[in-house]
Amino acid sequence: MGFEPVFYLWVRIMDVAKLVETTLAGLGYELVDLEVSGRGLMRVFIDQPDGISLEDCERVSHQLTRLFTVENVDFERLEISSPGLDRPIKKAADFVRFRGQKVQLKLRVPLNGRKNFVGTLGELQDGVLQLDVDGSAVAIELANLDKARLVPVF
Repeated sequence: MGFEPVFYLWVRIMDVAKLVETTLAGLGYELVDLEVSGRGLMRVFIDQPDGISLEDCERVSHQLTRLFTVENVDFERLEISSPGLDRPIKKAADFVRFRGQKVQLKLRVPLNGRKNFVGTLGELQDGVLQLDVDGSAVAIELANLDKARLVPVF
């Protein structure tokens, strides 16, 4: 069997993600995340500076349903959602946009014996993120990030 079927599926998902991202940008939305399950479920998380309403989700759902029909993208169920208060941060531009906000980071490789950090986002320069953790500056390479999420403040 080999890696060919898995590689083909991964490439197809990346093609769909690029198609969705381009379409959303034309509508004034940002693609935050795209999840595809083996049972035909496709989840699309969208955002924009003013937040996401139910009408935004409906608009995107109708547009993507038509687009997937034209582009022969196979899916059984499509879900459109806002990323929530604990929004994932994935792109370098996200780290710049949310500078000064509290985040939770999980690293791939431990830094000073730790893989999990909670702190305030600082400057991002040359692929290195500054994080203020209880008054101490920690430099974290973006390449070492496994997951990053905003921490909701109530």
